[in-house]
Amino acid sequence: MDISEVARLSGLQASALRYYESKGLIHTLARDGGRRRFAPEVLDQLALIALGQAAGFSLDDIRTMFTPDGQPSIDRALLSAKADELDRMVKRLKAMSEGLRHAAVCPAPSHAACPSFQRLLKAAAVGMMDAPPRPLARRKP
Repeated sequence: MDISEVARLSGLQASALRYYESKGLIHTLARDGGRRRFAPEVLDQLALIALGQAAGFSLDDIRTMFTPDGQPSIDRALLSAKADELDRMVKRLKAMSEGLRHAAVCPAPSHAACPSFQRLLKAAAVGMMDAPPRPLARRKP
């Protein structure tokens, strides 16, 4: 497949494909009249690159997920470490979301008077969003 067909099928710009090639993530088979030609497997490689980026891996990390011939070879420990990192991020985001939702409906006269909001501020100020969130006071109906 030439670069324009890969771009069309993958939804990526040709410039992104050239960049991935320069980073060693994908490889051309040959050049035909100056146009890059790729094996059909490049689409699977691009899908793995997209998955890796969506999970937060760097392009350098993703490059290590391929053998020199372009086959996937993914370090399971790396996947486990990234999953742990994502779990911590989800936990922080959930705590932040709950804090913001509480602040939006808090019956306190001001956010400064809300103990739950103050805990959220203090946790953010000292970088403690990784700590387990304390249950927020619930608004009584």
